[in-house]
Amino acid sequence: MNVFAFSTPRIPDWRWRIVDAAGAILEESSVTFDTIAEAMVAGRERLQRHLDRERPAPARVPWRRRR
Repeated sequence: MNVFAFSTPRIPDWRWRIVDAAGAILEESSVTFDTIAEAMVAGRERLQRHLDRERPAPARVPWRRRR
């Protein structure tokens, strides 16, 4: 997954967008930012939440006492 910032001539403020490797849009910001830097910071924070949610839980190994 990647995050990038964009603006359009109609709406000159910046927004972030998260896309997968195939280029499909997974999520887009509903708020706008004054600068590209602010949009990228917010997008990266949101991307990190996506990555944390998708990480598998660590495998639990039963505890055994060594003799």
